Amino acid sequence: MSPAGAEPLKLAFLASQHAGSQEALADLQSQYRPHDPQDADVLVVLGGDGFMLHTLHEHVEFNVPVFGMRLGDVGFLMNRYQAHDLIERIRRAREVTLNPLVMRAESVDGEMHQALAINEVALLRQTNQAAHIRVCVNDQERLSKLVADGVLVATAAGSTAYNLSAHGPILPLGTEAIVLTPISPFRPRRWQGAILPAQTLIEFEVIHPERRPVSVTADYDEFRDIKKVVVQQDTTTSHRLLFDPEHSLEERIINEQFLGAQEVHVPTQVE
Repeated sequence: MSPAGAEPLKLAFLASQHAGSQEALADLQSQYRPHDPQDADVLVVLGGDGFMLHTLHEHVEFNVPVFGMRLGDVGFLMNRYQAHDLIERIRRAREVTLNPLVMRAESVDGEMHQALAINEVALLRQTNQAAHIRVCVNDQERLSKLVADGVLVATAAGSTAYNLSAHGPILPLGTEAIVLTPISPFRPRRWQGAILPAQTLIEFEVIHPERRPVSVTADYDEFRDIKKVVVQQDTTTSHRLLFDPEHSLEERIINEQFLGAQEVHVPTQVE
């Protein structure tokens, strides 16, 4: 991030309720003058990925870059925690812009819901019965009936989260694509999902939603008993994340694809 003239950066500090995050917050506020988020040049987020997602959703209207430092269990979107030289780190940081997904859902009672998802939109069965879901892509039916625990649409940034756990592909950041991944599919058994252009319009129709109820989540927002969901990238909304040059998000995405692939040493039998 380039220096803003000769003026010092105005930082706002936001921390999760985790004890370690609160201790770090007190430390940083004693070293750097804190500002309100609406007046800041940069939001400094302390915690894990969950708190980062919450912060991005809650403060998107300020359109200021966000520099996260990991103090939680999961920190894929975070930098390492270090209190000193914070201003210099932020000035040297690389900015990455993320566009979320916009999800529009209709429940069985006709109520409409809308939410944004930075990671993924996921449809999940609510009972022990598998979900039956019709899948359309750009107004063309692609699957007349997907029988599965659910299905999700993930961004590149979210492709290493729930999508990866569901055996979906990882997308390098900057790829103009989204990924459509089934969750524990039963029929069609061999369908593993699809990589689609970022602006693809995806529509899900729940078959027999009263007998096979389905919920939908957009990151941490959940709506139950839905019958129809439409998902598309929202190009009018953007999130600006800052990363240390030596710990770029692109490098983390590459590393995720090789986890577990390192050679496992097997001791040889001593004769």
